[in-house]
Amino acid sequence: MTEKPRRDEWKATRPGFDTARALRSIVTVQSSIPEDAFTAKTLGEQRTGSGVVIGENGLVLTIGYLVTEAETVWLARADGRVIHAHALGIDSESGFGLVQALEPLDCPALELGRSDLARLGDSILVAAGGGTKPVQAEIVGKQEFAGYWEYYLDEAIFTAPAHPFWGGAGAIGADGRLIGIGSLHVEQSPERGGPRDVNMIVPIGLLPPILDDLLTYGRVNKPARPWLGVYSAQNEGEIVVAAVSEPGPAANAGLRRGDILASVCGDEVTDLGDFYRKVWDLGEAGVEVPIEIIRDGRALGVKIRSADRAAFLKRPRLQ
Repeated sequence: MTEKPRRDEWKATRPGFDTARALRSIVTVQSSIPEDAFTAKTLGEQRTGSGVVIGENGLVLTIGYLVTEAETVWLARADGRVIHAHALGIDSESGFGLVQALEPLDCPALELGRSDLARLGDSILVAAGGGTKPVQAEIVGKQEFAGYWEYYLDEAIFTAPAHPFWGGAGAIGADGRLIGIGSLHVEQSPERGGPRDVNMIVPIGLLPPILDDLLTYGRVNKPARPWLGVYSAQNEGEIVVAAVSEPGPAANAGLRRGDILASVCGDEVTDLGDFYRKVWDLGEAGVEVPIEIIRDGRALGVKIRSADRAAFLKRPRLQ
C-alpha cells in the first residue's frame, strides 16, 4: 500500500502543478446592489468574495449570492488592478454565478477538473482573492446538503481546515484543476472528536451541463422549480419555519415563524432535503403546494401558490 503524503509534501509530490500560476487565476469579486433589491436586506448592498478565471476572455466563475441583483461589479487581480465587470448569469439550483470582465483581465484560466473523481482524504488547495493565503486542506465529506433558503445538492464537497474567506474561493485539486467553488462555512460533527469548522464546496461537475445556457440566457433554459419563499431549519427531527420572504408565496399564504412543516400533499416530511424534493416533484413554478403545518400544537392545512424565485430579483444590467 502506498503511504499517503503529508500535507507539507503536497506541492513536491505533484509535479507540473504551477501553484503561483493557479493563484493568479483567483480574483476578488466586489459588487454593489440597489437598496430596493429583493436580496439587499438578507445579503447586503455591498458584497465581497472571490472568483476563479475559467475563460481566457475574462470569464469568471463565482458563487451566485455575491452577484445576485448586482448593479455594478468589479474584479481585482492578485496585483491589485481593478477591472469593471458584468454579472452574466446566475443559477439558483447549483449556486454558481458567472461574471464577465469588461476589460482585458490578463489572468490565466484555470482548467475545470472532475469533482466526481474526488475522494475523501484527497489534498486540495482552497484559494481566495484579496491577497489572502491559500489553505491546504483535505476533503472530509461528500454528501447531500440542504440549505435553509430552499437549496439542495445531492453531493456537496466538504473540506477542512476551513478557509476564513470562503465565498467564491476556488478549490483546486492535486492536478491543478478546479474541482469546486466555496459557498459556506459550516460546522461538521464527525464520528470521532468534537465539532470542526469546514467549508462547503459546490462541485464543479454541476457547471458543464448548464454553462452554455448561462452564457446565452443568463440562467438555465428550463422551467423553474417552485419556490415558496420560506427559510427553514431542522430542529430535533422537525422542520421549523425560521422566517418567510416578504413578499413571497409563503408569506401570502399566512406561514409564519415557528410553524412546523409536517407534510406535503399528505406525505410526511422526514428532513429538510425531503421537504424540498417533495415540493419540487409537484411540477413547475406556479404549482399549488398543499402543506400541513403544526402551529401551537394544532394541525393546519395551507395551500401555497409557488412562484419563480427569479421573478422577484432584479436582472443583471450590462454596464
